[in-house]
Amino acid sequence: MDWQTANETGVEQHSLRLLSLYRTMLTIRRFEERCNYLFMQGQIPSTLHLYIGQEAVAAGVCSQLRREDYTFSTHRPHGHAIAKGVSLRSLMAELYGKRTGCCKGKGSSMHVGDVAVGAFPAIAIVGANIPMAAGAALAVKRLGTDRVVACFFGEGAANEGTFHEGLNMAAIWSLPVVYVCENNLYGASTPFSMVSKVTQVADRAAAYGMPGEVVDGNDVCAVAEASGRAIARARAGEGPTLVECMTYRQCGHSRSDPRTYRSKAEEEEWAKRDPIERLANVLIGLGQASQETLAAIEREVSAALDDAVAFAEASPSPAPTETLEDVFVLSGEAN
Repeated sequence: MDWQTANETGVEQHSLRLLSLYRTMLTIRRFEERCNYLFMQGQIPSTLHLYIGQEAVAAGVCSQLRREDYTFSTHRPHGHAIAKGVSLRSLMAELYGKRTGCCKGKGSSMHVGDVAVGAFPAIAIVGANIPMAAGAALAVKRLGTDRVVACFFGEGAANEGTFHEGLNMAAIWSLPVVYVCENNLYGASTPFSMVSKVTQVADRAAAYGMPGEVVDGNDVCAVAEASGRAIARARAGEGPTLVECMTYRQCGHSRSDPRTYRSKAEEEEWAKRDPIERLANVLIGLGQASQETLAAIEREVSAALDDAVAFAEASPSPAPTETLEDVFVLSGEAN
C-alpha cells in the first residue's frame, strides 16, 4: 500500500492507519516529555535516554509487526516499547521502580519490555541485542513459526563486533530478522563520519549477502513501507534485511548531555523535519484529519499519561526479598 496516497476504496482504512501512526508517535513524544519533567522533579531515579525526534522509526516499524513478533531494543527503549504495545501504566511504574512495572521495578529506564506483547526487555549494552535477536530468530525458525524479529540499534553499534557477528549469523542461516539502524548521526557526542569510512551503515549489508536500504527516518510512512517490505521478506523465509533510518534526536544523548558538540543551526534545521508535525501536515493536507481531530488525540494521550503517572505513584515498591526472585543461578544449588 502507498502510505502517502489512497485509492477510492481504501481511503477510510488509509486514514485510520495514518491516524494510528500519529497517535503512536504523539504518545511516545508526550511520554518522553512527561518523563523528562518527572526526572527533573526527582520523581524518577536512574537516568534517561530520551527518544524525542525519533518517533517515526519505532511507530513505522512496529506498525508492520504482529503482536506475536519480537522486538529487541537498546538503552533508548521507551519508544519501541510503546509502539510494540507495552502499557503506559506498566512502563511508567517501571521508571518509578515500582512492583507493578513491566519488569517488576528491577529494570528501570534502560531495560523496559514485556514479553507478553513480544517486546523483550531492552539491553543497555551497545550492540549486545544484535546477536540476541539472531538467536531469537533462529529459535522461531526452528520452531517452524512465521514470527519475525525486529532489532533496533544506533549507528554507533555498527562498529561493535556484535554487529558483524550478528548480521553474519543471521545471513548464513537465513533468519527472519530485520535489523533497524536508527542513525541519529552521533554516537553519544561523536559524529558517525569520524568513526566510519562508509557513509551509510546500510552499505555494510552487502558484505553479509543481505539487502540494505536507507530510508528517511523522520517520515513514518517511508519507514512503514521499507520495514514492511523487510518484514514480509523475513516472514516468507527469505532471510534478514538491514534498514537504516536517518533520523535525529532532538535532545541530548542522556539527561547529562549539554549538546555542545552540535550547532544550534543544525538542531533548528532538523526540527523543521519533525516527524509528528510532518504527519499532521499530511493528514490535514489529504483531508483525512482536522485540527479538532488532532487536538482530541492530544487530549486523549494526555489523559492516558495522567492515568499512568497516578498508577505509578500509587503502586507499591518491591519488597527487599524480591531481589532474590527471577534470578537464574548459574552454578551451585538454587535456593
